Amino acid sequence: MHHLLPLLVAVPLLGAALLAATGRHLPRPVADGAACAVSAGTATLAVVLLTHSSPPLTEWVGGWEPVEGHSVGIALTGDGPGLGAAALVSVLTLAALAYSWRSFDEPPHGHAGAFPALVLVFQAGMCGFAVAGDLFNAFVWFELMSVAAYALTGHRVEEARAVQGALAFAVVNSLGAYALLMGIALLYARTGELALARIGDALDADGPPDALVLAAFVLVLIGLLVKAAAVPFQFWLPDAHAVAPTPVCMLLSGVMVELGVFGVWRVYDTVFSGPGGVPAADAERVLTVLGALTAVIGAVMCWHQRHIKRLLAYSTVAHTGLFLLGIGTLTPEGDDGIALYVVGHAGVKAALFACAGILLDRYGSVDEQVLHGRARPLRGVAVMVFVGALGLAGLPPFGTALGKSVAEEAVGGPLTVLYVLASAVTAAAVLRVAARVFLGLGPAPKEAGAEGDGDAYETTGSGEEPETEGQLGRVPDIMTAVPALLLAGAFAAGAIPGFGDAVAHAVSEATTAGLLHTSVRWTPLGVGLGVLSSVLAVALAAVAVARPGLLVAPNWALPLRRLQSGHIGDYVAWLLVGATVLGVLALPAVVSG
Repeated sequence: MHHLLPLLVAVPLLGAALLAATGRHLPRPVADGAACAVSAGTATLAVVLLTHSSPPLTEWVGGWEPVEGHSVGIALTGDGPGLGAAALVSVLTLAALAYSWRSFDEPPHGHAGAFPALVLVFQAGMCGFAVAGDLFNAFVWFELMSVAAYALTGHRVEEARAVQGALAFAVVNSLGAYALLMGIALLYARTGELALARIGDALDADGPPDALVLAAFVLVLIGLLVKAAAVPFQFWLPDAHAVAPTPVCMLLSGVMVELGVFGVWRVYDTVFSGPGGVPAADAERVLTVLGALTAVIGAVMCWHQRHIKRLLAYSTVAHTGLFLLGIGTLTPEGDDGIALYVVGHAGVKAALFACAGILLDRYGSVDEQVLHGRARPLRGVAVMVFVGALGLAGLPPFGTALGKSVAEEAVGGPLTVLYVLASAVTAAAVLRVAARVFLGLGPAPKEAGAEGDGDAYETTGSGEEPETEGQLGRVPDIMTAVPALLLAGAFAAGAIPGFGDAVAHAVSEATTAGLLHTSVRWTPLGVGLGVLSSVLAVALAAVAVARPGLLVAPNWALPLRRLQSGHIGDYVAWLLVGATVLGVLALPAVVSG
């Protein structure tokens, strides 16, 4: 079975090449159908390999196998986490492509294959990153993923805002990639190895960590945390989501950001977790501090948005913080809980972005105030947004709820409170939008198109252009079927008996715990915390609807909003600040060594 691993990358790349070459001569339904077939085939292959991933599969592409323990070839590793991530990527890519059948009109007229070809390249990069067995080729797939994402974000090149958002995305993520590459170079200089496991073994053989190991750790983490949109590297994400086509937003928040978190977990567990790497206490401090900051700032910024796509983007930032907190426990319980949490979050968040795209194409706006009461006819979409919000809150039996409950028990103490509050606040923001937009609750805004209460840094979401040729008179069935199926999948992830244990078993294959894994099951405490988060979210949303003045950012929150300036130079400066913070947090590793 290991010989099939390269097909996870080769099939989408070949499909992209064929669509790029023949797209001008194909009708759009044929091009879209072919792209969906490629994604579906890749997803099926990933699931088949996942069922045969114990013990982990390894393939040296081109037959360049190690000689006397040293390797220069491309290693692909098909273990549970990697193949699971590739399957999730492929399923969500299929959903995004299906959604784009009726929602997205591509700018390059006459080339029906342009957009689906880019999406398939994006899928190939993400799948390659998920199963990469050596650090340098993980970087190569990382960059292929990034380049495709830049192009997709700015696909509507006739709009200046789209180009600006894509440029900020590209500059910040490219700098993160340079940091990652420098970290890889330092590790290669120290160990002479590129394979992840061999780097870890070589570092352990050299003894306690020194300044070079610390520098490599910080640089590698910078590149991965930029992609994960962790604070203070998160500024590119809301700008990109505000301008990217809806199917692209589904992939950015549904899987690409999570792959950054996956990379952090993979690199630390495989490379830096031994005696020659970064001590567990120092790694835990780094991930806990950054995770807590990310969760708090993401939740606060999510609450104070009226641009619906930006609101959902900041919700992604907040949940990234919760993911980092979970893996920061460095325990099997934390790993298992976050793995399931990510699966549920992917379905819920992609579905919510799909619903936001329906609002944009139907009414030409994603402004909460402009849309006040206008979407009453969209009852099915309203139900999905309400259900998705409760999924974000962690209402049992969603997969988000089961994963969150396991992670909450792993982190324990005050961090459990942070899990409850962050998930409740982000869900409350979505519920508030749903109540005002679909039900028309609360007083009507005095000036629907105003820029807000004197805050020059507020982005309203009005003046947006539909992604279709004109505003839709009727929402196509495929645009509602896709989010409905995604929500059903997120629900099933927590409701199907044994699914959580299957996820935990897959994760354990790649950890030092071997085949020992925790039992991922509902507990009274987990159910209680999920219900508490949901009740708190409903209460916060009700207060916000009844008293709209709470939407105005308090004085202490305004500086956070002003940081999202849209200036690339500011974002680069904060990237440097983040690098310094990471170094300071990890410094005791060298001092103690």
